Amino acid sequence: MPGPELPAPFLPFLDTPERAGVFTDFDGTLSPIVDDPESAVPVDGAIEVLEQLAGRLARVAVISGRPVEFLQRRFGTSPVVLSGLYGLQSVVEGERIDDPRAGAWREAVDDVVAAAGGDGPEGMKVEHKGLSVTLHYREHPEAADAVVAWATRQAGRSGLELRAARMSVELHPPVGIDKGGVVTGLAEGLGPVCFFGDDAGDLPAFAALDALRAEGRPVVKVVVRSAELAPELASAADITVDGPGEALGLLRALAVALDG
Repeated sequence: MPGPELPAPFLPFLDTPERAGVFTDFDGTLSPIVDDPESAVPVDGAIEVLEQLAGRLARVAVISGRPVEFLQRRFGTSPVVLSGLYGLQSVVEGERIDDPRAGAWREAVDDVVAAAGGDGPEGMKVEHKGLSVTLHYREHPEAADAVVAWATRQAGRSGLELRAARMSVELHPPVGIDKGGVVTGLAEGLGPVCFFGDDAGDLPAFAALDALRAEGRPVVKVVVRSAELAPELASAADITVDGPGEALGLLRALAVALDG
């Protein structure tokens, strides 16, 4: 049975695959959203398709808010570039690279995690990522306002940077690193590039593609739709797909077209 047809915005990838890049988020894009963050895994076939694309394109990367160790446990010794904690950590051709500016903030992150055990709001789930912390309220959406207020106070006290995320907020070292900077760096020297994303943390990546488009670069912004999709994300899309399954279908269509 034939797979989905490759949308027209991806045709430049077929013209110059040796200069093309495919970049994607992980949670909600390659993996369904789950209540327990540690149980998230890519949809069946996602790793294989990304590795297939990595063999044909200049650069393929997963850019995530997860620690890079989490991504390594899913992808193993993959040719796919892994970028963790919004670019604070990465693995390229098996070499681990950490942003040297972030380590100084580890104690501040530890302090926020310790404070959460004392006066953190009821219903807040703390995900300690080493160099950052995510404060979830997915299981208790009624606690959203209290979690955001508490995180805002902690950001002011610690100097960490507050960022919105899907059913959560995050505190990061204030070193000017986000998915937009990662995309810009990975796209350097390339031609056509795309990014697949699904939540507010991906908006800087789409903004980076807008900047590349303004320079005349072919880009494709793919938004992975869910019931929690923010309006500003929907308006950023060139192409919208439903869930990780359809995102995988689009990646597979590109891989098939390249092999064809």
